[in-house]
Amino acid sequence: MKRKLIAAIGIAGMMVSVAACGGDSDDGGKKAGADGYAGETLTVWVMDGSSPDQWQKDVAAEFESKTKAKVKFEVQTWNGIQQKLTTALSEENPPDVFEIGNTQTPAYAKTGGLADLADLKSTLGQDWSESLNESAVFDGKQYAAPWFVVNRVVVYNKKVWADAGIKDTPKTRDEFYDDLKTIGEKTDAEPIYLPGQNWYHFVGLAIGEGAELVKKDGDKHVSNLADPKVAAAMETYQKFQSLSKAPKDKDEATPQQGEVFAKGNVGAFIGMGWEAGIAIEANPAIEKDLGYFTIPGETADKPEGVFLGGSNLAVAAGSKKQDLAKEFLKIALSDKNEGALAKANGVIPNKDALQSNLKGNAAAEAAAPAAAGGGTTPLIPEWAAVENPPNPVKTYMTAVLNGKSPAEAAEQVEEEFNKRLSQEQ
Repeated sequence: MKRKLIAAIGIAGMMVSVAACGGDSDDGGKKAGADGYAGETLTVWVMDGSSPDQWQKDVAAEFESKTKAKVKFEVQTWNGIQQKLTTALSEENPPDVFEIGNTQTPAYAKTGGLADLADLKSTLGQDWSESLNESAVFDGKQYAAPWFVVNRVVVYNKKVWADAGIKDTPKTRDEFYDDLKTIGEKTDAEPIYLPGQNWYHFVGLAIGEGAELVKKDGDKHVSNLADPKVAAAMETYQKFQSLSKAPKDKDEATPQQGEVFAKGNVGAFIGMGWEAGIAIEANPAIEKDLGYFTIPGETADKPEGVFLGGSNLAVAAGSKKQDLAKEFLKIALSDKNEGALAKANGVIPNKDALQSNLKGNAAAEAAAPAAAGGGTTPLIPEWAAVENPPNPVKTYMTAVLNGKSPAEAAEQVEEEFNKRLSQEQ
């Protein structure tokens, strides 16, 4: 799961053009008759770690019972998937259904690789969570179906908090900050481990402020880092980072923040639920002291903004089995199977009503309340190049933490930021 989630929340590399291979549900593929789709085989690409074997078996059995067709799951790895999928979508026999990173979806939609799923949305997806479905829509059209997301929570050391005399978890941003200050004053622990370039948390703060990282300038997108709302998000980040000893020019994976937390002298870190597993692997004794809570927002009734990283399911525009592919999606995304996936993998399902399946998974239960108010990086094909190292958003963050004003830091990276946004897709 860890490898999948790391890849899903960031796009590396640029998309190349995908030529839609024609073909819609009227042009090819066997139509359902008295014997259903007997003799047909649907090819479905899923990413490593996304769907448990039992889930695949259950969905395949239900699909075969309903349609009389077979389904062939082919598990892919995230490393190199963009080029592999781009090539496959331009060929005569692409995968019929495939998993796609939510922030990658607009690039494939723009180049014509994805089938329009408006009919599926109207029948199956009327109550899909708006925050999850946003990434599946491009230019007002439904090009994918939301499958699941994950988001960050506060992972904390219960013993450290108890040693500081803190009896409950904070419900607001100010309470969170005050509790961390108390840890610094009353214990020898580092209150929070927050490296200077945990940029997906910064993106979440910006989402919470209602900020956009890009804006339109005529017919092109340009940097919006100079926006006061972005500056407000960065100032919040800076306030909390001032309580940390973490390097200002590194991200949460350098070193792995779970390994730092495992030493037992850190009050909290902001990360994915699976990062607690890194801490347990490094120091099994810390498991008994682990706790999780939703990142508190400005007020108690609204959690902090979070980045939603996850996956959508799409149908290839060139598939000759689009009717059959949609039958598969109806089954895979049914409340029963969507709920089963959420329960098995601890991921946020595509409907708020299905979050009850997360009960008993402490990290997922902590993540769920923030999902409705979460968002993503800009859902434009041009965004892919921005995340390539050295990521100018990370450069901006470090510049602020090293003393520049948010406006000065935004100006420092603006040229590079806009250069990347202008690259041909």
